[in-house]
Amino acid sequence: MPPKPLDYESINENVKKAQYAVRGELYLRATELQKEGKKIIFTNVGNPHALGQKPLTFPRQVVALCQAPFLLDDPNVGLLFPADAIARAKQYLSITSGGLGAYSDSRGIPGVRKEVAEFIQRRDGYPSDPELIYLTDGASKAVMQTLNTIIKGPGDGIMVPVPQYPLYSATIALLGGTLVPYYLEETANWGLDTNELRKSISEARYKGLHVKAMVIINPGNPTGQCLSAENLREVLQFCYDENLVLLGDEVYQTNIYQDERPFISSKKVLMDIGPPLSKEVQLVSFHSVSKGYLGECGQRGGYFEMTNIPPETVDEIYKVASISLSPNVPAQIFMGLMVNPPKPGDISFDQFARESKGILESLRRRARIMTDGFNSCRNVVCNFTEGAMYSFPQVRLPPKALEAAKQAGKVADVFYCLKLLEATGISTVPGSGFGQKEGVFHLRTTILPAEEEMPAIMDSFKKFNDEFMEQYEDHRGYSRL
Repeated sequence: MPPKPLDYESINENVKKAQYAVRGELYLRATELQKEGKKIIFTNVGNPHALGQKPLTFPRQVVALCQAPFLLDDPNVGLLFPADAIARAKQYLSITSGGLGAYSDSRGIPGVRKEVAEFIQRRDGYPSDPELIYLTDGASKAVMQTLNTIIKGPGDGIMVPVPQYPLYSATIALLGGTLVPYYLEETANWGLDTNELRKSISEARYKGLHVKAMVIINPGNPTGQCLSAENLREVLQFCYDENLVLLGDEVYQTNIYQDERPFISSKKVLMDIGPPLSKEVQLVSFHSVSKGYLGECGQRGGYFEMTNIPPETVDEIYKVASISLSPNVPAQIFMGLMVNPPKPGDISFDQFARESKGILESLRRRARIMTDGFNSCRNVVCNFTEGAMYSFPQVRLPPKALEAAKQAGKVADVFYCLKLLEATGISTVPGSGFGQKEGVFHLRTTILPAEEEMPAIMDSFKKFNDEFMEQYEDHRGYSRL
């Protein structure tokens, strides 16, 4: 009897190829242990509210009023909500066609897209066109939509930084394209080297691939580095020379933990360069309400802005967006509130500034605690988290540990991370889920656990790591090098 259409052997092979380590084997084991009653610290995913970050008051007040507009008619509404939150809720309701329960334009509410364009113009100092900004269900959906437009088949290559966020490898596999890796240099604080870019594209073309796009993640995930303006200029020149569209994943642009390398957008650097690059390099930039001080992952709000994309292609992207009818409307309101927060002089400004500043200052301290903690451990080295939400330490595993992993049928860093999970309840993601150089092993953890819990978590990690190394090291002279 032939297999049924949804029997495993019948389903799309691209679905089987797509891997997503952030919710992979480690995460599944962690959820099993949690069901058994073990306390699990889920540091595997950048999910701030799940690890105790409090939602900002003002955005939630505005969205609450939009979700329950009858509250606006209550004579006591002014006792519960500040006047500026009431005014913003009324404004958003006035630009929706039927409130939050109605579909919006497939590109997103025009008034919110205008707020995003004004935010980009303030940030970069260059005009932004709301017609070239689409609101989406999180930045992930924006990335998938864009890659879906670019990839025609297995001969199409997409350059992706390695280590990379597995959204890219999974989506490229799902769409039937080919990932073209370019390696970041760990010893240069995960720097991006244009020689590596040229080597990567040459090898891909030698294999017969048509390389069409290059992805940058800035600040980096999982690596946490911030790209300098000089680095971005080199990348844009490379894209111009090689006729590539640049996909700028900039969702962590507010998450910066040092002053030497502030976030600079790809679009600003492109416009600063001027013609011919500023008129010709195709750029798609992504942002999200899930990160920064908002951390509203569950709301699924994002946008992408298109630069130098032909009108006919924009129309096709609109057609694809229309198939889903509308992005999540409450998330669009969150996006408007993220890009257009309370201003000095507004009733809610002081509270908003205090809450957002408190979150970012705490994250800055946590980035330092975690980096220092990892670097104090035996056989562990870690670059400082300049931005984003992650630490990506390298764990130098002894030969006996490599052999034990092989005997267990596990990749070495998966073996280490599973042992860490069982011993401490700390759920991480092995570096192999992001890609890494042969024979080098990492793990990724978020810097999101509560600040007061961080020292105990790092102590727990250090104790586990000491015991692991004691068990597997050959004391006749295995060294950190």
